Amino acid sequence: MMNKKNIAYLPTSADEMKELGWNQADIILFSGDAYVDHPAFGVAVIARVLEAKGYKVAVVPQPNWRDDLRDFKKLGVPRLFFGVSSGNMDSMVNHYTARKRLRSDDAYSAGGRAGFRPDYATKVYSQILKKLYPDTPLVIGGIEASLRRFTHYDYWSDSLMPSILEETSADVLVYGMGEKSICEIADRLHGGKKTDELRNIPQTVIRTDAIEPDCIILPSFIECTESKKKFALHFTLLEKNSNNIKGNAIAEKTKSGYLLAYPPHGTENINDYYDLPYTRLPHPRYRKKPPIPAYEMIRHSINIHRGCFGACSFCTISMHQGRFIKSRSQQSIFNELEQVKQMPDYKGTISDLGGPSANMYGMNVKDEDLCIKCKRPSCLYPKLCNNINANHTELTDLYKKAEMVQGVSHVFVTSGLRYDLFINEDGFINDGRKYFEQLVKKHISGRLKVAPEHSVDKVLKNMRKPSYKLFRKLKKEYNNLNRSFVKRQEIIPYIITGHPGENIEDCINMARSLKEDGLYPEQIQDFTPTPMTLSSAEYYLGFNPYTGDHVQINRDMDEKKLHNSILLYHKKEFRDYVIKNLRNKHLKETLRDLLSK
Repeated sequence: MMNKKNIAYLPTSADEMKELGWNQADIILFSGDAYVDHPAFGVAVIARVLEAKGYKVAVVPQPNWRDDLRDFKKLGVPRLFFGVSSGNMDSMVNHYTARKRLRSDDAYSAGGRAGFRPDYATKVYSQILKKLYPDTPLVIGGIEASLRRFTHYDYWSDSLMPSILEETSADVLVYGMGEKSICEIADRLHGGKKTDELRNIPQTVIRTDAIEPDCIILPSFIECTESKKKFALHFTLLEKNSNNIKGNAIAEKTKSGYLLAYPPHGTENINDYYDLPYTRLPHPRYRKKPPIPAYEMIRHSINIHRGCFGACSFCTISMHQGRFIKSRSQQSIFNELEQVKQMPDYKGTISDLGGPSANMYGMNVKDEDLCIKCKRPSCLYPKLCNNINANHTELTDLYKKAEMVQGVSHVFVTSGLRYDLFINEDGFINDGRKYFEQLVKKHISGRLKVAPEHSVDKVLKNMRKPSYKLFRKLKKEYNNLNRSFVKRQEIIPYIITGHPGENIEDCINMARSLKEDGLYPEQIQDFTPTPMTLSSAEYYLGFNPYTGDHVQINRDMDEKKLHNSILLYHKKEFRDYVIKNLRNKHLKETLRDLLSK
C-alpha cells in the first residue's frame, strides 16, 4: 500500500506509474502550473512531503479542461484523495492585468505561454473531478483556495463571491502553507476515516452542522451581499482573528450549516519540508520545451523563512503564510546551498537568500502572552511593536557564513526589504547600521529594490506603509555607503498607483517627489484588488471597514491608465498621453511646470 522508495521524479503519466510498478496512486495532485520539482513551487512541496510519509503521489500539471477530459482520467482514481491547486498564483491575477486585459504570457508555463489554465482554475478542476468521481475525496489548497476560503470580493466579476469550498463542492480546504494539514488528512483517510470525520485539523476549512461555543461567527454570504456594513464587519473579524498566535475557530453561516475554519498550526519545524530530495528541476516532460520563466528566476535562490508581520493593506502574505515568522535553521539553509552548488548550470552565485520580507529572518516575538491578547493586524504599522525581536544579528551572521562557503562567489538578496525594521527618521535602530552596511557592501547585485509604494502620506496611511520621509532617509544612507565602499549601485523604488485613497493630484505630487530625488521609474504597478486584503475590501465598500471613513476609489480603467502614466511622464509616449488626457487645466499647468524643471 505504501511506497517507501524515493524516486527522482514523481510520476505525471500512466507509463511513469507503470515503470514504478504502481497499479494505483494513493494521492493525485492537479496543478495549474507546470510541474517543477523545486521547493519554491507549492505542489512540488506538498507532493514531496506526502511522499516522505510513504504515500504514492502522482502529479497532473496543467490538465486540459477543454477536450474530452482525458487528463483527468489518465491516472485513474487515487486510493485516498484528489488534491487541487491553481498553482503558485491566483489564476485571475495570473490571467489579467489590473485593467482587466488578458495577459499574453504566463510565467508558470513552458515558454511563458498563456492559455494552459482556466479562469478560476481551482473551481474548474474541482467541478470536473467531482463530476467524474463523485465518491472520491477532494481536497483543495494553494493561494487561490486559501484567499477565497470565505466570502470575498472578486475584482474580475466586480462582485462578492461565496467561499470557494461552496463553489467547488470539495470535501476539505487547506489554507496557508499546508504541509502539516495535508499529511494529517492523508493519515486519517489511510486509517479508514471518512471525509465527514476530518474535523479538528488545524488550518483547514470544512462544512459542518455544529460549531464550537467559542467560534468567531462571520456574517453569511447572503448578509454580506445585502449589506456593505455586514461585509465590512466580516472583513474586520476575519483579519483580526485569522493570525492570532493562539486563535479561535472561525465560522460563516451557510444555507445548510456552517463553513468552519480551524486555527493555524502553532510552532512548526519547516526544515523538514526543505530537506527533501527535490531535483530542483522541471519534470523531464519539459526537456524539449522552452524554459519556464518563473523557474529561471528562482532556480539558484534559497528561501530562508515564511510569514510576514507587515500586513500591508494590499498584500496577501500575512493572510496566506501567516503573521508569525517561521525561520529555517542555518544548517537546513546550508544543506540546500550545497544542493544548489551541485546543479549543472550553477556558476557561483546564489541569486536570492531571502523570503517574503527578506530581512525578517529569526524575528520571533519576545512574549507570546502579549501576542495572545493583541488584535493589531500589523506589527509594523503604525510603528514597530516592542514585542518583536527586530534584531538583524542572526541574519547578518547568516549572510557572512553563506559567502564563506567554498564554491560560492556571490550571495545576493533580491527579495523585498522592510527598511522600517532597521531605520527610522532619526537614523539606524538596533543593529541596523551593521546589517545595512553588510547588505550594501556584499549582497546587492547592482540594484537595491525597495518599496516605498507612494509618497503622499494619506495614501501611505491607507496602505499601512511608513512615511516617504523614511525612504528618503534610507536613500541618503544608501548613497553614503556606496560612496564609502566605492560602489555605483542604484536604488529602485516600487510604486503603486490607483490605490484606494489616491487622486490624480497625488500622482502628480508623487512624480514631483521622485523627480526631486533623481528617480525615474521604468515600471509602475497598477493596484489590483486581490481577495482577502484590506485594500480590496475598501475598493468594494468605498469606505474603511474599521473606521467607516469614506475612501476615494478609482474604478474607471482610463483613469487608472492616466494615473499610471503620470508616473512615467519622463518617457515621451506617456508624457504626450497625459497632457492630452488631463481635462483639468490647472493640473495640465502643474504637470507642464513639473516637466519644465
